[in-house]
Amino acid sequence: MEVTKALAALQPLYGKSNIEILTTDGRRVRGTVHSLKTTQALTTPSVKMECADGEIVKIPFPTIAEIRDHNDA
Repeated sequence: MEVTKALAALQPLYGKSNIEILTTDGRRVRGTVHSLKTTQALTTPSVKMECADGEIVKIPFPTIAEIRDHNDA
């Protein structure tokens, strides 16, 4: 997914729980969106998700295939 598209999709979900991200390598990460890193020099833009077990998972934007919001609309 393009960095700008991923950022636009994730910004309204910041701090929300029950968000699922599918990566290009088939990994599924479900939890709370914690951090969106987009401006640090020499680093790949990424999102940090906190899973239900408390684990923090860092996912680079270029590896994001799909973002799903499992919260009620």
